[in-house]
Amino acid sequence: MSATDAKPTESASDSKTRCLPSEPSISSSAEFELRCLRRMSALTSQFREGRDMAKVLRSTLRAGLDLLGAKEGCVAILDPGKQQVETIFTIPQNTSWDKEFLTSFIRGGEKPIPADLALGRLRRRRRMWGVLAVRSAGTQFNWNHREALSALAASVSEVLERIDQERIREVRARIDYKILEQLRPKDLFYQILHGLHSLTHYDHSATVLIHEGGGTLEVVAETITWKKGKSKRIGQKIPLPESLLGLLCPGVVYGFDRPINAWEEWTDAGAAKLAELLDEHGQEGQSATPLDRSMLCAPLATSERSLGLLKIAAKQCGSFAAYEAELVSQFLPHASIAVQNSKRTESLELNLIQAERKHAMADLARGVAHDINNALGAVLPLVQQMRVELQAGQVDIASLVEDLRQIEGSLRTSRRIFGGMLSFARGAVHAADGANIRQAIDNTRAILKEGLCRRGIEVVVEVDDPLPLIPSSQSDLEQLLLNLLTNARDAMPKGGRLSIAARWRASNLQLVVEDTGIGIPAEHLSKVLEPFFSTKPQGNGLGLAICRSIVWQMQGKLEINSTPDVGTRVTVLLPLPERSAS
Repeated sequence: MSATDAKPTESASDSKTRCLPSEPSISSSAEFELRCLRRMSALTSQFREGRDMAKVLRSTLRAGLDLLGAKEGCVAILDPGKQQVETIFTIPQNTSWDKEFLTSFIRGGEKPIPADLALGRLRRRRRMWGVLAVRSAGTQFNWNHREALSALAASVSEVLERIDQERIREVRARIDYKILEQLRPKDLFYQILHGLHSLTHYDHSATVLIHEGGGTLEVVAETITWKKGKSKRIGQKIPLPESLLGLLCPGVVYGFDRPINAWEEWTDAGAAKLAELLDEHGQEGQSATPLDRSMLCAPLATSERSLGLLKIAAKQCGSFAAYEAELVSQFLPHASIAVQNSKRTESLELNLIQAERKHAMADLARGVAHDINNALGAVLPLVQQMRVELQAGQVDIASLVEDLRQIEGSLRTSRRIFGGMLSFARGAVHAADGANIRQAIDNTRAILKEGLCRRGIEVVVEVDDPLPLIPSSQSDLEQLLLNLLTNARDAMPKGGRLSIAARWRASNLQLVVEDTGIGIPAEHLSKVLEPFFSTKPQGNGLGLAICRSIVWQMQGKLEINSTPDVGTRVTVLLPLPERSAS
């Protein structure tokens, strides 16, 4: 029953002839109607460019009180999935209202409306959303008054609709800009998830999963709204049964609710199994985590292939409806672009890392040639001298032992250098058991040790023990360290101190590489991570860009602090599994 259909408890004939005490000047319904139209016109003009929904509702409540000459009023809303209204504004403050009655009115109940009460339904998101209530003790509102308040509520509902549409356009424009700005794919995923949160107000979680091909989905981005914390599922692989592949069609949004334990699908597409697959918490009592009871799931796909899935979830059954499903569908192209960019970026970064690896090997070969030549160059004259002494029968045992000791040292130096280079060169395959930070530091130092010593650079290493394996490849970790240590070495042509530290910091590994070199000018500091920017005369500008890409792939963070003529400190934070002895 609408507000215009609600009959007062007094007779219709009496209600049409009785005027409000505060409005003795109104002598006809025509005059009152004209006054209502002027009031609504003024209100809509006032908020033609308004963006503050709370301000709109407060002003509407005051306008309703003034229009009907009443002293008490409230605005109450019924959020999707909630069982009872919440009064968000009352005049006077803290006035008591019958929430059960207001809830029933919003839902179309047929309870009689008291004569001293006028109500108008507020629509938002294509459904009844709230109520504008005006009350005047000792007064009997007539039919015209109730019509006027309903019309006012309808007018403000149009304003709310316009504000919602403006917000949608703003979010879409912001994401469009981020796409044009070539934002990192992971950051673009979170821009989309946060944008959907501001529009749909999901209160459980939202997830982006990439379809890896075959039967696997990978969690690449997730927001946990109910606890405002980080997700521990990033990188988790979820098996995708072949029977569900047919559901990953472009342009579809599946809706589900869970009144008790089983998921109920909005349509008969046979997609309930998809909700069960994406439901990580199971049934009531199986987890301390709040259950998601309402879910929207949208496949990300092109006409040629499946890209992944977008899922948003709420804690209350019935939180989503057709409006929210349509909202999600509007952002599917953005999410699909983000997934495609992610795949393309991953491929480009992999190729770039491989190219940089080959370039680094060439640089290493040139850099260690002097060290190898020195090591082997000392061996040759010693061997020649030993041969001459043996032929002449003039062997001195003590001298022979010392010469062999020097030869052994030179060969060990060569072996260490070649071993480090081989370890670095062969590491393109991602190790299943993760990367060892201590081994990565040792291998990298083995390659650079002679050059560092020749320049008079003191190396200090501090590594917490034990440290668990990093969920990454050994080769990527060694590439990261090699680039950072090489930069530090080149920054200290006249010697200095190079510090390498690896420590536990909460649930992260903190890797710090610090030098006492020439530093980086402030005007260059913001650019050093950009590809092809270099302060070195012969630099290609890819070293730190590669470091950033590797750290991104490890879900970590990289920060550079530098002071000219003092030195540079590079801090890398990498996520670690839950702490345990290893």
